[in-house]
Order: sequence, then structure tokens, then C-alpha cells
Amino acid sequence: MSNERFRNPISETAPVRWGLILAVLAFLALFVLLPLVVVFIQAFREGWSAYLSALGEPDAVSAIRLTLLVAAIAVPANLIFGLAASWAIAKFDFKGKAFLITLIDLPFSVSPVISGLVYVLLFGANSVLGPVLKSYGLQVVFAVPGIVLATIFVTFPFVARELIPLMQEQGTGDEEAAISLGASGWQAFWYVTLPNIKWGLLYGVLLCNARAMGEFGAVSVVSGHIRGLTNTMPLHVEILYNDYNIVGAFAVASLLALLALLTLVLRTILETRYGSELSASQKH
Repeated sequence: MSNERFRNPISETAPVRWGLILAVLAFLALFVLLPLVVVFIQAFREGWSAYLSALGEPDAVSAIRLTLLVAAIAVPANLIFGLAASWAIAKFDFKGKAFLITLIDLPFSVSPVISGLVYVLLFGANSVLGPVLKSYGLQVVFAVPGIVLATIFVTFPFVARELIPLMQEQGTGDEEAAISLGASGWQAFWYVTLPNIKWGLLYGVLLCNARAMGEFGAVSVVSGHIRGLTNTMPLHVEILYNDYNIVGAFAVASLLALLALLTLVLRTILETRYGSELSASQKH
């Protein structure tokens, strides 16, 4: 046998490795880090007083409150839907399962602007349902209900797509054992299934909440851009920027940036501490 040293076929020389690393770092610095730094520089360029004044402006406060309200409704709704959908898909066999999974993935394929337009066509003043709703004093489009519906639509895959592969990986053995020992279906879910998926569930909720607060396209179509009433934080940033209120726009944008950074930190903690479970939820 030859004493020739064998080289790992997938290894690269040091110059190639460092070249790839530097290329990735340069790309991240240019397209991720630099814009993030610019946001905070512009937000604080006139000092803390101007920054706090921009955030305390009534329209900004209204936008922040509406964003939190929409997220507070959309995220729990998607949590319930995600649990129900993943439970049905992972634990039972039925006709149309593949089609159901396709429907869950639909918001990933459809432009958010198109989804917002669909709600306008369904509930707008010139739609079939619009006059009926108006006769009962209900307004969906250009009001909070429309914003909530549009946000739920664009965010509902996140929890389900995290839980489906995780629950499929775990199978049904634990639940069957619990039921054979006398547990009810609800007890099996609460004491067996839920503890097994809790970290994947938190991960999905985290992503869902970040998208709900940062959604622009669908919300922009259904909101009507009514200042102080139907503008969320992303829409308020656009309006301020178009009004050449640079400090105000970047002050509100900095809150969204902080949300993104917080999401990244929490995501890293979850992936590090519970990597095995979360990696299983990412296989598909």
C-alpha cells in the first residue's frame, strides 16, 4: 500500500477557503450590516430628543399600537391553526393530505400584494359581500379586520411548516402508548404531544410574529393608508419617508430593525439549545 497521503476530496486549499469566507463576509457587510448601521445612524442623527419625539408622535404611536394589535391577533390564530393542521397531517392518513400541504404553502408562492387584492375583491365596496357587510355596519377593507385577515394569510404557514416535519419524525408511538394506558385524546395531546414539540412550536411562533409585524405588501393593499387609523409600522415608515421626514422614518424603522435583531438572537438561542429538535423540523 502506498504511503502517499490522501487528501479529503471535499477540502479546499487555504487560499480558496479564506477567499470564500472573505467573499461571504463582504457580501453580508454590504447587503446586511451596512443597511442596518445606516438605519440607526439616520435615526439618531439629530440626537435622542428628536428620536424620542419621532416615536412619541401620535401617528407613530398609533402605528405601533396597531402593529402590536394585529400581531396579537394573527399569531395566536396561526398558532391554533398550525397545531391543528400539523396534528391532522402528521398523525392521520386521509385523502387530500398532499393537497392540504400544498394549500398551507400557498402564501409562500403568492405575492403578498395579490393576497391583499383578493381581500379587496372579496370585501371591498364593489364586491358581492361588501354591501352586505356595510348593511350590518361592518367594514373589512380599509379597516383593522382587513389588516388582520391579510396578516393571518401571509403568516399562517410558519407554525404549521415548522411542526409538520417535526411531528412526522416523532411518529404516533408515544400517543398510542398514552391512550393504551387510559389517557384521553386531549390528555395525550397536552401531556405527550405538546411537550415533544414545544421548542419547534416556539420557533414557528417566533418567525410568525416577526413576519406579522414586518408585513408590508398585503397590508398596504387593504389598509387604505389612513394616518392614525390603519397604518402599521412599515406603512408609517413609507409615509414618513415620502414626506421627507427622514429622522421620523428611520426612528420607526429602527424599532423594526430591533425586532429583527431580537428575532435573530432568540432564533440562535433556540437553535443552539434545542438543535436536534429544530433541525428535524427543518428537514422538509
